[in-house]
Amino acid sequence: MGVELATNKEGYCEMSDFDFSDSELVYHVRDALRSVSVGDNEHYDQLIGFMHYTKHLAPDEVAMLVTSLKALSGAVSYIDILLHESLLSSILGMSMWNHGPDVMDALVELIISLAASSGKFVDLCLNMLVSNFIPPQSFLPLLREPRGIARKEEVLNRVHSALRVIADLVPISLLRLEEIIPQRLPLIYSKEALIVVFVESMLRLESSPIGEFIGSTLLLAVVDRLIDLDVEIGWDDILQDDSSGGIFNMELEDEEEKDVSELPKGTLNRQSLGGNVFADKLDSLMVLTCEHLKSCADSGRLIKVFETLLKSFRITVLNAYKSKFAQFVMFYACSLDPENCGVRFAVVLTDIFGCRTHPPFTRMSSVAYLASYLSRGRFLSSSFVTSILQRLVDWCFEYCQVQEEKTLNPEAHRVFYSGCQAIMYVLCFRMRSMMEVPRLKSQFLHMPLELILRDPLDPLKVCLPSIVEEFLRQAKAARLFTVSETFFFNNLLESDFSKAFGGMERLDMFFPFDPCLLKKCDRSAF
Repeated sequence: MGVELATNKEGYCEMSDFDFSDSELVYHVRDALRSVSVGDNEHYDQLIGFMHYTKHLAPDEVAMLVTSLKALSGAVSYIDILLHESLLSSILGMSMWNHGPDVMDALVELIISLAASSGKFVDLCLNMLVSNFIPPQSFLPLLREPRGIARKEEVLNRVHSALRVIADLVPISLLRLEEIIPQRLPLIYSKEALIVVFVESMLRLESSPIGEFIGSTLLLAVVDRLIDLDVEIGWDDILQDDSSGGIFNMELEDEEEKDVSELPKGTLNRQSLGGNVFADKLDSLMVLTCEHLKSCADSGRLIKVFETLLKSFRITVLNAYKSKFAQFVMFYACSLDPENCGVRFAVVLTDIFGCRTHPPFTRMSSVAYLASYLSRGRFLSSSFVTSILQRLVDWCFEYCQVQEEKTLNPEAHRVFYSGCQAIMYVLCFRMRSMMEVPRLKSQFLHMPLELILRDPLDPLKVCLPSIVEEFLRQAKAARLFTVSETFFFNNLLESDFSKAFGGMERLDMFFPFDPCLLKKCDRSAF
């Protein structure tokens, strides 16, 4: 049943009775390793026993453990992955969090030597270092205290330094590390502190020299975990009744001061997220990710990192079913660099919407994100918003021109109606600022918007009534259109046409960049 470990003091005393020089101790350890092949395990078992000393060590015991680890570093070429499995298991099972600086340094030296000695040990050593991203369960409460934070820095500084050295000595280790880290990322059901401290190390690696090779993969894995947490938060947790109401007067600063019972029907409800463990975990990870993006912006790396975020958004977030929070990472990145990242995001969304090779769901989701982004992104200039609106209007106008059959069919023309709704939604938020600039006002008034809205496809009867009503109210005040009965909609009710256009996914009611309801995230980033 395995090796009987020499964890008692007898084995310790036997070795400590001799005054070995460093070189003599290395030879002693080599002999202990070699003797296993002939069935002599006495000194080998003693060596294993030292690896199991963890807590409350006396100074001389610490010294012997350090000496043993250093001696093993000088004898790594004698370690056999099969013959010395018990010793390897003991070494690789050690947690740096349980030891002081001297033991940690000696252990790191051994791990590096082991990884560099043979490719057989690389995965084992990388897994051991990555496992030290997180502390033992018993240590978690200390992470909130100064001494716990100090210990975390001591451990992680050594872990990351070791990973860099191994990457330099064994370049192929980067390929293995790229697989190991995402695999070891704690699951969404793990304790919040464990997930957070692990992601901290992932983001730290992303911004390190190692990040040049595997940073993209690490960032994608972080965003994937955000999505995993996001989908665990049901819309029922944050919505009250019909989600289409209140979208034009909802401001968190006002809503926070109200009692939950006083919130108007149809508003998003931050208070109802209180106590949701998935929301709390997501909140903490969002803050961590946004802080990382801010550091990337400060160091001039944001544009490069943004391309990874954009790739992740297109693969996961865009087609996730009505993502609630994860998309705000993208929003925040855009806010840090509106001229580059902010513009690129909007252009990509517009391109996806206009590309007929994408599935209808993807195009509708894209224009929903675009509309919400242009409306809520105050860092975007009115001139740029107008240019994107021009593209949307041109696409919708061309669509009307090429349709031979003009019957009202929400399902068949759902992409068109989503474009029309996006235009009206953006104008509900941006019309006033556009009309205040003569050049933009002239450009806007020359858009064939009225022709689109009067087309027999009749988007005003299909799009969400709350958006149509608000748009018409502002359009009337701005005297955009010739007054006629076509544009009189009093007490609009949601029609079967509107419900059909949104589909089962109700993308007609999806406003992804409505103010973020995660408390820490909103307070720190938005």
